[in-house]
Amino acid sequence: MIVGIGNDICDVRRIRASLERHGERFAARILSDAEMKIWRQRAERWPERGVRYVATRFSVKESFSKAIGLGMRLPMTWRDCEVASAPSGQPRLVLHGELKTWFEAQGWRAHVTLSDETDYAISHVIVETA
Repeated sequence: MIVGIGNDICDVRRIRASLERHGERFAARILSDAEMKIWRQRAERWPERGVRYVATRFSVKESFSKAIGLGMRLPMTWRDCEVASAPSGQPRLVLHGELKTWFEAQGWRAHVTLSDETDYAISHVIVETA
């Protein structure tokens, strides 16, 4: 049974402006430690790819917060919600800390999809009973 659906569209230009204004501090506020490592690698090789990486992660985390009905209120935090990739490349959510404990106690599971184009990143998250 579907518990919640969340979607988000993110303007990549807005994320770029935030990264230019606040630098790594902005990325560190949004990304988990594992995501930060990937972001640094991508941004070093191709800066625009790094910007889109942050934008897609921002979008997924917004979508997830909507799907679980909390918005950006505890236990939902930017850094405790991580977007990882399955070996196939399929995006998946990895939760940490209090968010993981809370989510698992609900008996839910999440499905995520994301995409980006030059100026926009988009994501959808469906949360259902496990």
